[in-house]
Amino acid sequence: MRITGGVARGITLAVPKGDAVRPATDGMRQAVFSSLGERVVGAQFLDLFAGSGAYGLEAVSRGAAGGVFVERNAKAVASIRQNIAAVCKSVGRAPTGLTVLQMDALAAPIGGGRVPSLVFIDPPYEVISEISAPLFARLTDVLAGEPDALVVMEMPGEVELAPTGWTCLKRLGKGARQPTVAFFRRSAPSAK
Repeated sequence: MRITGGVARGITLAVPKGDAVRPATDGMRQAVFSSLGERVVGAQFLDLFAGSGAYGLEAVSRGAAGGVFVERNAKAVASIRQNIAAVCKSVGRAPTGLTVLQMDALAAPIGGGRVPSLVFIDPPYEVISEISAPLFARLTDVLAGEPDALVVMEMPGEVELAPTGWTCLKRLGKGARQPTVAFFRRSAPSAK
């Protein structure tokens, strides 16, 4: 698994052994970041269910200013820290502004004082139905100061989400039991 674009392109990312994480494929990340384009430059991000940190580190490689990685698994957290060091060395920047929190994504103090403009969510597929409603409800509050914030969520193709107050702008990938990524933005308030 490698960084697919930006200054650190080609840097190999460490992934914890075992089944602690299901890394996002290089091809899927490349498609996501091609869609995001220049939105990444200077952005603050939040990487929930971070695993190896691939989404957030891809953002760093492509010019993100900083962000927060949230992961519960200790082995995965160790991999994230190792990967941050490798990517920051390649980019030629200190890891300043990059925070790793070892905790449950639903309990994390989202944003760390900075409102993110990009939120990456790559949860274990089996918990999506359980976590999506409370997570999107929380993001509605947290992202109130960032009206154009995007939530980028990986999920299997057969899953359809319609979180209250959010609109799916586009979806990459197709097919049941295949990884897809949905881009969500808060819905405009309806006129009364």
